[in-house]
Amino acid sequence: MTVFAILAYPGIEPIDIGATHGVLSMATRVTSDLSFHVLSKAGGEVAMANGLSILANHGFGDAPAADILMVLGGPGWSEAAEDPRILSYIRAFHADGGTVAAVCTGGMILAAAGVLDGGPATTKREIVAGEARPLDLLGQRYGAVEVVEARFVDRGRVLTGGGVSLGIDMTLHLIERVAGARAARETARILEYATAWEANRAAFPGLVV
Repeated sequence: MTVFAILAYPGIEPIDIGATHGVLSMATRVTSDLSFHVLSKAGGEVAMANGLSILANHGFGDAPAADILMVLGGPGWSEAAEDPRILSYIRAFHADGGTVAAVCTGGMILAAAGVLDGGPATTKREIVAGEARPLDLLGQRYGAVEVVEARFVDRGRVLTGGGVSLGIDMTLHLIERVAGARAARETARILEYATAWEANRAAFPGLVV
């Protein structure tokens, strides 16, 4: 059994967390080989971007053991990247043998925690007018990270993905890793995402190192 934990923080993007949560939720109906929960610093309600909220099942202090920590993006990433409790939790999770996987600007949070140092990584490429390009910021702020343009980068226990909807692709990739190709394909089929997944694979190759 592989256990996923989704990290929620104030200002997280609803699409990012909704995509990951939705794919994992459907996958648990396809295979019994995985489970997941949502956690935050203190547990309970977390205000997301754009006026929505999510209920975290656990806080850092009472979260059950997990194998994979999903760190997602959103407008609140910059505050999360300066939060010592969040960064400490990520470092400890990875140091204890866990896999950390970021989508979108969640990669900036992993970079701030130091777990991207010494290898390739990616993050969100597209921007809202007037905003800085996160992929450029990743290289400017964290010089020890090798920035690449890719749909996702899989370094084994550290994964980073591109922006927003690629959270679906990243989660399906992880399901394929831990539960097999059949489980990932069946999850994508039921979600009616199989065609988009294959198109993204062709257009935006992943980097596996």
